Amino acid sequence: MATDVMIEAKGLSKLYGPFRALDKVSFQVKRGEVVGFLGPNGAGKSTTMRILTCFISATGGTAKVHGVDVFDDPLEVRRKIGYLPQRAPLYGEMTVWDYLQFTSDMRGLDPSTFKSRMKRIVEVCGLAKVLGKDIRQLSHGYRQRVGLGQALVHDPPILILDEPTSDLDPNEKAEVIRYIQEIGKDRTVLLSTHNLAEVEAACARAIIVSKGRVVADGPLSDIRAKSGTVRYLVTIHEQKLYEGSEAYRAGSTRRPPSSDEVSEALGALPGVQRVRELPTDDKAHAFELSGALGGDLREAIFQLVVQKGWLLLEMRRESQTLEDVFKALTRGDERADRGRPLLAEDDDAAAVGGAAAGAAALASAADEDEDEDEDEDEDEADEGDDDAAEENGGDDESDGDDENDDDGDDDDADDDAKGKKDGR
Repeated sequence: MATDVMIEAKGLSKLYGPFRALDKVSFQVKRGEVVGFLGPNGAGKSTTMRILTCFISATGGTAKVHGVDVFDDPLEVRRKIGYLPQRAPLYGEMTVWDYLQFTSDMRGLDPSTFKSRMKRIVEVCGLAKVLGKDIRQLSHGYRQRVGLGQALVHDPPILILDEPTSDLDPNEKAEVIRYIQEIGKDRTVLLSTHNLAEVEAACARAIIVSKGRVVADGPLSDIRAKSGTVRYLVTIHEQKLYEGSEAYRAGSTRRPPSSDEVSEALGALPGVQRVRELPTDDKAHAFELSGALGGDLREAIFQLVVQKGWLLLEMRRESQTLEDVFKALTRGDERADRGRPLLAEDDDAAAVGGAAAGAAALASAADEDEDEDEDEDEDEADEGDDDAAEENGGDDESDGDDENDDDGDDDDADDDAKGKKDGR
């Protein structure tokens, strides 16, 4: 079925027992798009990719690749995609050439087509020197190249790449990213990586997942804007003034400014939310300013510098980096990894409050999880009270002030039981 939507996920969910790896994930990738699929470890990226490539089934929801349902016709889906898992399963006893020929035969390619494709694969993946070597003799980086080669051998219209530059050196990474940029002009690529610089180099759009949910989806510029602030970098000469200024000619300014003077003047400008001094050499004062996303402080900064007679060395305006927004949107994963009961309630709220304005959905979801955790804690506390009562011979009195501290209840119950025994 001809369609511009090459990958479509609707409400994908995946449960492993009580653990929810995916929670109603929905997105689309259209023809010719190169999309970065981002998230911390354990966020659900690989699970989503394995469902899309028919390696595992979903607990709920639907998924289509090239217009074909992955559950109804998985073989047709696999004909349309090239898949590179994070650690490609390779046959170590086979040579590189034999392995790629084997994958070509599995794809149903004739020998002439395979040889013509190999020229391009060898060039892109840099395999010319290892075609006759056993795969088990190769380094991790070269094994990753072989895995990328098998994903390209049948010239698929869709590529799903899970950490394609893992274990590659900087030169190899640059070559793979350059190739992704090139093939993205006429085919669809879903790229999962932890290297945000690679996403910014190869992708115009990103999908960010956290705790099995999509927390951001759109062009990189829109995702960066979710922070709600813009950063300005201003550098003022520490030892010189602008001698052509009116302030200098009038004699009102004859002394270069101190760091405190510059900081105070910049902080007094309307629209400046925060001023922070940056480390630099001993000849300049460097500051980072934060302002609202909809405004532009450069004109006000320039007028201030001219009025003061200072010598401006640098001024630039830039939105928050993708890394900054990524950290804000996925902060919940870090809290979950640490174990939510180990965090103070104030710290927990601060973590949510410090997230980007565009992460309201994530914050709401985190609050729901907090409520669920509190309910679970109360249930556990009730169980602890029952145990304590049983130890005390049916006495229902509570010895602990903390209702949610089931460990404390158990300890108090043990102490009571011991006291009664000593009394006897």
